This record gives sequence, structure tokens and C-alpha cells, in this order.
Amino acid sequence: MSQKVRVRFAPSPTGPLHIGGVRTALFNYLFAKKHGGDFVLRIEDTDQTRYVGGAEAYIIEALNWLNIPTDEGPSNGGNFGPYRQSERKDLYRSYADQLLESGHAYYAFDTSEALDAHRKQHEAEGKTFIYNWHNRLKLDNSLSLSETEVKAKLEAGEDYVIRFKVPQDETIELQDIVRGDMQIDTNVLDDKVLFKSDGMPTYHLANIVDDHLMEITHVIRGEEWLPSLALHVLLYRAFGWKAPEFAHLPLLMKPVGKGKLSKRDGDKMGFPVFPLEWKTADGDIFSGYREDGYLPEAVVNMLAFLGWNPGTEQEIFSLEELIQAFELSRVNKAGAKFDPDKTKWFQHHYLQQQEDAVLAKQFDSLLQTKGITSSLDFVTIVGLLKERATFVSDLWEQGSFFFEAPSTYDEKASKKAFKEGTTDILQTVVSLLNDTDDFSAATISATIKGWITSNDIGFGKVMMPLRLALVGEMKGPDVFDIIAILGKEEAVSRIERAIQTI
Repeated sequence: MSQKVRVRFAPSPTGPLHIGGVRTALFNYLFAKKHGGDFVLRIEDTDQTRYVGGAEAYIIEALNWLNIPTDEGPSNGGNFGPYRQSERKDLYRSYADQLLESGHAYYAFDTSEALDAHRKQHEAEGKTFIYNWHNRLKLDNSLSLSETEVKAKLEAGEDYVIRFKVPQDETIELQDIVRGDMQIDTNVLDDKVLFKSDGMPTYHLANIVDDHLMEITHVIRGEEWLPSLALHVLLYRAFGWKAPEFAHLPLLMKPVGKGKLSKRDGDKMGFPVFPLEWKTADGDIFSGYREDGYLPEAVVNMLAFLGWNPGTEQEIFSLEELIQAFELSRVNKAGAKFDPDKTKWFQHHYLQQQEDAVLAKQFDSLLQTKGITSSLDFVTIVGLLKERATFVSDLWEQGSFFFEAPSTYDEKASKKAFKEGTTDILQTVVSLLNDTDDFSAATISATIKGWITSNDIGFGKVMMPLRLALVGEMKGPDVFDIIAILGKEEAVSRIERAIQTI
């Protein structure tokens, strides 16, 4: 590619960033970095009626958490700013005027009531109302009115919009990196509004102007924008500009059944559809991957496989490996089904790769929220527990007994483990522990196993009640590791309590 690759992620700040949007951002980032290009963040806030405070900050924080930072954007600037469309308002009017002057756009003064009447009339006749070549001369616009009439309306301050004049009887050739070649009959297109009466452009005008001025070479966006591709190509032609290359990504589909993945699916099935937690002004809270304990590496790896595959059996990719492997030509056309279980599979893998010391700090923080402080060796505990853990919270579920002595004992296990003579066995274990100076797991193991072997006692007769006394149920890592971590005083206390209780 002779021209430097420049891509943009252009979300609207109308609420939290959906993981479908995050996937779009990720694919843009991967493509840019693969080709040594720039990844630009542009906030498309032309629709002020839907603007939600805090949404822009949320978007930026989400991208930073996922380690897909932007090269340019509202928070870090760049040579093509400003990067909020609301701050580029004056630009758009001049380009709208340019289209008016060249005859590619026109003023439309139709009231919403008049347009509604036309729609109802068409519906009554079994037709669909489209504002375009077949009826534009019958409607209230600068094509059907005289120059004098148009001038009078403008001077009187009547509300108007500026519409694009779609050419009649043309077949537009479209190219898409993902979809391939397509053809569109211009007669089925409507004359979209480019500029609104509130002085703000619509997405169609603003994104074309901004992409051109920001020298965007590739537009990588969601499938929902595919119906607008013909219009956008026509706009580039009307301005006399070279259009970027387009790639429309497949939709993210529900885990079960058909349809686009929505936040309601997450609510129903218990998984996040947002990267970060989002709190609405009404007090509603939507869960986020970060707050639910997912690692950013796991989320990125998961998202990369939603609609793309490397062409190999490899599934675990670092961000750098994804950059090297990513090709738009390997993006699928079909919708990508979201799989919450696969996401947990990625999470489990990446949790195992975390250093025990790092997880220990996170585990300590979790315990503090529960009001638990402890001098136990968290690093060793984490090392013993993490194999069975997917989230840091699982470490508590697996190892809460390290910090809270059992107050009850599993009834079924108790009946099986505590037989005649079990009390004597456990009292002997207590004596052996009290006589042990080197309280390492290896020494404790050698001492108790040696006693078991020399006295020809079945291991189950000792180990089952011992584990039950220490843990309260039949779970946890090696018994001797548990004893060593708890320390002599606590371990002996728990065994004696079990002797008295069970």
C-alpha cells in the first residue's frame, strides 16, 4: 500500500460501548498496526438528542483497558482534529453548500405532517413511500419550486433540510473487501437528508467529509452500514474525491437462535455485553467484562474470533500475534455466533498464565472487600488453587477454608469418613503435628505417611477425616499443603474441634 493506512473507529456517545463496537474497534486496530498505519478515534455526536453524558469517557476507558489505544482522538489529539463532530459543525455546512451549488443536493421544506400524509397514502395503496426521483418534483423542495419561492422560504426562516439528489437510472458498482462486488440500482435509493434543520449534519454527510479530511484509507465498520454504502460512494463521486476501501463486518449473533446480540441477551443468560460496567442515570447497572473479573487479553482474544479466523488450528493469540495474523480477507460474511462458554475458556487460559504474585494481590483485594485480613502466604495459596479457577473470585470459592475454619461438616462425607476408631486416629495425627518442628508440607507428609505405612492403616481412614476436619468438605489441594499453610496452631485446633463435633 503506497498511501499510509489510516482507519477510524467512530462510535456515537449514546450509551455504553457494546462488544460489537469493541470488535469493530479491534479489527480496525489490528489492520492499522499490521500495515504500519494509524488508528483514529472520532466521536460522532451529531445526534445531540441521543447524547449521553459520560459515554465518550466510557469509550476511551474501555479501549485503554483492552490495550487497543488510539493514535489520534479527542483525548490525545492529532493533526486532523478536532475529533468530535460537534466541534466540526461549521465544516459540514460549507460542504453541504458545495453540493447544493453543484446540483447534487437540494433544499427540502416538507413538514413532518406532510411527509406523514404521503406515507399513509402510499400505505393505503400498498406501496412504500420513498423520497426520490419518482416523486421529488411533486414535493415541497427547491427542485419543484422556483428560485424566487425558495429564496422567500429561506429568508422567512422556514425549516428545511438538505437532501442528496440520487441520480436516476444508474447501476452503481460497489466493492467491499469482505462482501466482494455488488451492484445497486439507484432507482431504489432514497434522497437521504444530509443536513438537518438544527444546523447539524447527518451521519451520511459528516462521516464522508471527516473521512476525506482525515485521510482515511479504509473504512471498517459493522454490517448495519452496508445499505448506506451506495449513498456514500455516490457522495464521494459528487465531491470528486477518491473513496476509501470498505469492509463491512458480520453481525454478532445471539448464543442461541437467530438475531443480533443485545444487552437483553446478556441479562437473560448472565454474561456481559459491555466491556465495562455501565450505570444509567436511572440507577440501572449493566455488568461489564472488567468488573466481572475477565482479563483484557481474554476479551480481545475472544472478540478476534468473532467473524475472523487465522486459517490454522491456533486459538490462543497475543495481541502482537493477532496483528501479525490479521487479514481482512479472512473475515467471514456470515454472522458470528457469540459463545459465553468459549469466552470463559479464554479467560481460564489467561488466568493460568498470570503470575501467582499478581493474582495474590488481586485475591488480597477481594478478601479485603469481605472484611478479611490474613498473614497467610497468598502467593502459595493462589498457586495451589488457580488450576481450577477461571476468575479471581473462584479462588475464594475454592479456598475460603484457609481463612474461615469450618463451622459445619458435609453430612454425607462425615458418615463415610468418621467410623469407629477415627477419633483415635485424628488424636494421633494431632500428636504427630505437635511433635513436628519443621512444619513444611514435605516434612508433614513424610511424618504422617510414615506413621500410616508403619502401622498398616488404610490411607483413606486417615486422609478423608483429616481433610474433612480441616476444610469441612471433601475439596481443596493436597492435605499436607493445607496443613503447612494453616500452621501448627490452626491445623491442630481444627482437628480437635472436629473430634469434639462430629
